[in-house]
Amino acid sequence: MVRLYSLAVLHRNEQGSPQLLKAAYDLSSFGFFQRSSVQEFMAFTAKILTERTNAASRQSVKQGEYMCHIYVRGDGLCCVLTADHEYPQRVAHTLLTKVLDDFAARVESSLWSEGNAACAAYSGLEASLAKYQNPREADALTKVQEELDETKIILHNTIEAVLQRGEKLDDLVSKSQGLSDASKMFYKTARKTNSCCNFGR
Repeated sequence: MVRLYSLAVLHRNEQGSPQLLKAAYDLSSFGFFQRSSVQEFMAFTAKILTERTNAASRQSVKQGEYMCHIYVRGDGLCCVLTADHEYPQRVAHTLLTKVLDDFAARVESSLWSEGNAACAAYSGLEASLAKYQNPREADALTKVQEELDETKIILHNTIEAVLQRGEKLDDLVSKSQGLSDASKMFYKTARKTNSCCNFGR
């Protein structure tokens, strides 16, 4: 089944450190008690991908049964979409472009680094996440746009390929201050049961 799980807007400062400005989630397919850990892990993954994606470029990264699509603009504004494997890549990247253009038009760039109330008040993510759940409907909208950009979309087989040489996802999870102990335990349990960070499914 074609499905979108999360859509997040982040800003990466000059030092490369990302800050989550706004996110929307559709976690209805997960168990009630898993949702907070899944949400934390999706936000954590969005930050890792934002750190490791070059400015003015796009990537699609496979992680278990999920695809994380990311677009980092030249000005440091980023968008990360978590979907299933069946979601069309072209539609995903069109959505990323539209979300960032809309966000930039509604929230002044001077406010991006602060992550203040103006960023929190942005209401476009929930509507976009709901509208693009059906890629066929969204695809009709994207036919007007013949090309996404001339940037290269890189498909990596696993998130491990995005990490710097010698880094391990397990090490990043254990060192992360952005994940609660419950989320770290959730990750370890999922890893042991060979779910390999499939966000709890």
